[in-house]
Amino acid sequence: MPEDEQLEKVAELFKALGATSRLRILTSLAASEGSVGSLVQATGLSQPLVSQHLRLLRSMNLVTVTRSGRDATYALTDEHVAHVISDAIAHTGESPSKN
Repeated sequence: MPEDEQLEKVAELFKALGATSRLRILTSLAASEGSVGSLVQATGLSQPLVSQHLRLLRSMNLVTVTRSGRDATYALTDEHVAHVISDAIAHTGESPSKN
């Protein structure tokens, strides 16, 4: 069984994934990396809101940023993030099991 500290980190991860806006950003980044502007277009969210969510997602190690001069490109940290989201989407599309 996982230690309490690890379970607390998992709970924080699910809390970060608990906002529809953040899931929109993550699913967009799963398709391709992008700038704040491209994420605003892809998600329909405001620029300040996208930036705020990206700060949180970076602090949770779900998203990375690469800077080149004034340009910043965001991407998922690794494939685990994409798998967690795609598995959750697949799970919610399943029919409830009958006992």
